[in-house]
Amino acid sequence: MATTTDTAPIAAIGNRPQALDVPPGTPPVVEVKGLWSVFGKGSEAFAVHQDLEFTVQRGEMLSLVGGSGTGKTVLLRQILGLARPARGTVTVLGRPASEMGRAGAASRVGMLFQHGALFSAFNVLDNVAFALREQGTLPDDLVRDAALVKLQMVGLKPEHASRMPADLSGGMVKRVALARALVMDPPLLLLDEPTAGLDPNSADEFCALLRELHAALGLTVVMVTHDLDTLFALSTRVAVLADKKVIVTGPPTEVARFKHPFIEHFFMGERGQRAMAPLAGSPGQPAAAPTQTSKDA
Repeated sequence: MATTTDTAPIAAIGNRPQALDVPPGTPPVVEVKGLWSVFGKGSEAFAVHQDLEFTVQRGEMLSLVGGSGTGKTVLLRQILGLARPARGTVTVLGRPASEMGRAGAASRVGMLFQHGALFSAFNVLDNVAFALREQGTLPDDLVRDAALVKLQMVGLKPEHASRMPADLSGGMVKRVALARALVMDPPLLLLDEPTAGLDPNSADEFCALLRELHAALGLTVVMVTHDLDTLFALSTRVAVLADKKVIVTGPPTEVARFKHPFIEHFFMGERGQRAMAPLAGSPGQPAAAPTQTSKDA
């Protein structure tokens, strides 16, 4: 069975976020052990993950990267409790992820979907307030005020509250979706391709917003992204999925040096070199090696 010896993230470089200082012995926010993800039945069954293991410590911004079909979004769904592994355990904030569907548990995890996934029939305010209204424990005026605060937090104005999703730019859709993900003040935020579909300037602005919220709210973030600029802008640590496991974890610049065909293709191609160029030789660059998380990697 693969073993995981994840270490606390190292201080960030340049504009990258810095993981929060946590006392030694603090339990991980997410812990995945011996996970198997199997699709199909009988002779047609195939495993996407085999004995996959990783942890996410409080205050990290961990990026999951891997080739097509390595099950990155499957892992997000398992952390949310929307899918169950064939074997192994997924623990979120000390409780089985399978309990995420129970009353009150959803407030512990916020989810930003790739394309926003706003309710097209609801205006901006009603989209953000949806979870609070469904909970049914607060009067409507407090729900409205909480939604407006979250909209302000993501850089939107009160006059945007009455707009419909069809009237929003791509960047505004992302911000509304982020406000909705944060409306229950969850300690854990999941991001699925957070900058997908944004132009470079909007992507940079959204990354800056996520960094600010991470620091201000003390969030723990797990992110799936294939965009190298986003990865280097946001990640305190990267976990690479390949060979049906997490083969290595560590700071982005160190993971990029790990010897594996996928990593060499992903990080060391033209796009990877361009994304890493501003970090080369930066003061405070991590010296620690990445953590190999599979014995046979």
